[in-house]
Amino acid sequence: MNPIFLVMERSQLSKTKLRWFRRQLKAWAAKNLRDFPWRRTADPYAIFVAEFLLQKTNASQVAPIYQTLIARYPTPSALVAAPYEEIANLLQPLGLSFRTERLRQSMQSIQENFQGKIPRREAQLLKMPGVGKYTARSICAHAFGQSKAVLDTNVARIFERFFGLQGGRIKSRSRELWTAAELIAPSKKVGAWNLTLLDFGAMVCTAKNPRCFECSLQPQCDFYSKANDESRLD
Repeated sequence: MNPIFLVMERSQLSKTKLRWFRRQLKAWAAKNLRDFPWRRTADPYAIFVAEFLLQKTNASQVAPIYQTLIARYPTPSALVAAPYEEIANLLQPLGLSFRTERLRQSMQSIQENFQGKIPRREAQLLKMPGVGKYTARSICAHAFGQSKAVLDTNVARIFERFFGLQGGRIKSRSRELWTAAELIAPSKKVGAWNLTLLDFGAMVCTAKNPRCFECSLQPQCDFYSKANDESRLD
């Protein structure tokens, strides 16, 4: 059986529930999406840099360093030409000591193999040092408007709670959750949809102390329904 239908069977992703889920989140996004500088540009290089810096790092911490880096090195060639220590010192507050080396290696590859232009294809991006599936698909969606759904811990948590999915210990490797992400995403404006899920998971459906009582998904949420049933039994 097609894995998409298996996901639908296991989590009961009815078309009606799916449409309702999208509608509620789009309404929430219209009033609540966060504002970051990389969300105000369509420059593929700037978006690539942002996605690289955001890996395992809080967005609010990334914002000022991202703005300084883009101002100093506005192109791949400018970043490649810059002294290594200069970049390393700028990125040092973000942690992950290997980040500088991998970012420079990626820019060197882009200079040598793509005439200084960020590649548009997911398979090409995945060959860059430090670029995994999430980063590659996010660049495709935000820089090039491609219909590429993403999955991180925030997105996985929403799917598991709302639809009752089980993604295993390492969410980013869950085939079921990736299939669900592609199934659940709308056919258009997937980049905006990805941001909606990321922000909703960071602001409402949080890992600890989720804000269920003000959540617009509450009426059909599997997690909330089970928690209520358990509280009534206590």
